[in-house]
Amino acid sequence: MALREDVDRAVAAARAAFDEGPWPRMSAAERADVMARISQGIQARMQEIGETISQENGSPISFSVMAQVFASTMVLDYYAGLAREYAFEEPRTGVMGPVIVRREPVGVAGAIVPWNVPLFTTVLKMGPAFAAGCTMVLKPAPETPLDAYALAEIVEEAGLPPGVLNIVVAGREVGERLVRHPGVDKIGFTGSTEAGRRIAAICGEQLKRVTLELGGKSAAIVLDDVDAGATMAKLLPNAMMNNGQACVAQTRILAPRTRYSEIVDALVDVVGAQVVGDPLDPQTTIGPLVAERQRTRVEGYIAIGRDEGARIVAGGGRPAGLDRGWYVEPTVFADVDNTMRIAREEIFGPVVAVIPYDEVSEAIAIANDSDYGLAGSVWTDDLDRGLDIARSVRTGTYTLNGLSMDFAAPFGGYKCSGLGRELGPEGMHHYLEDKSIYLPAGFDAAAAVRGAD
Repeated sequence: MALREDVDRAVAAARAAFDEGPWPRMSAAERADVMARISQGIQARMQEIGETISQENGSPISFSVMAQVFASTMVLDYYAGLAREYAFEEPRTGVMGPVIVRREPVGVAGAIVPWNVPLFTTVLKMGPAFAAGCTMVLKPAPETPLDAYALAEIVEEAGLPPGVLNIVVAGREVGERLVRHPGVDKIGFTGSTEAGRRIAAICGEQLKRVTLELGGKSAAIVLDDVDAGATMAKLLPNAMMNNGQACVAQTRILAPRTRYSEIVDALVDVVGAQVVGDPLDPQTTIGPLVAERQRTRVEGYIAIGRDEGARIVAGGGRPAGLDRGWYVEPTVFADVDNTMRIAREEIFGPVVAVIPYDEVSEAIAIANDSDYGLAGSVWTDDLDRGLDIARSVRTGTYTLNGLSMDFAAPFGGYKCSGLGRELGPEGMHHYLEDKSIYLPAGFDAAAAVRGAD
């Protein structure tokens, strides 16, 4: 585990690489070439890294290989492509005369990532930071250090200049040193809302740039025109992905009262078909939670749900025959009111709550009645009706009949789900500073920009 002194050394290396090294002075195309090689290096070790992550945090191997690792290479490829075409300098005809608007890297970026999707959340920060020309200090979670070490080997083989990426595995105290460090210009954090508030307060004191991707309690609105069985089969993976340890998980399922029992029964059938077991087994859909403390947390919420009067219709205990590993049965609560804690607080385990509604307007109000606003979905055969609902729910991402994350589109949340956005050009904007260069009348700004390219 890294110490405060290790953070100081890592920041010094990143600072020197930014202030004096070649990385921010390379052309965007040259940086893109290195990023493409990093992506290729990850792809060459995809199965190995996927298995490593599954062994670290219990993620089912099918999810690890595709969503944890392959998706990371897609993000890198997107930002490599964006860097090649992005207008880092733009000529404008100003009111007073010609102007060049220049976008420069913000400097040294600190990235603090969680244990649930460690490589992917790393690349959500590393991709735009590298495309912009920033250097980085990465602090992985202490539960999942090994995939970060594999990444270190890959970036070195890809020809990333020394000091551009520096890795310090540590807990919160050392992480706070990274946030407070005067040599760090920008912080990107993915994790709990509680920790995000602390980081935002520190960055606010220092007027340090910060983006926060925090928790969620997303609602899936099921309309009355769906096929219950087919819809629940498609919806459940969005509710219990990564053993329920996902910030975007659709853990509140809003069902019309006229079809409530039918939808609950269909969901119970789908949950009963889940394969709970060894995360390295390709047939497994639900693996163990990351640690004993996480299972204790999830079991505590299951007890809270019972005490609040909700009805367990599936799961609720520990699966038989799985004594090694921190397993919890996939659990469904029915008869849930949106005021209950299990409907308002992020559980971060394979637990979903089914909430009835009467009118679609009530479903929208329930979806919006949350401290969070990260993701959400609507399930319907009437796509125009679904789009109207999507426009009415206050959340950063929304999907009709699914759960999507397009790497060319911004990702992030409203309210307590965070600040700023990752992915898309919007994600890179947080790693850039805007500079206006005013020119004398008659100066050909466009020719100057073309010459700089």
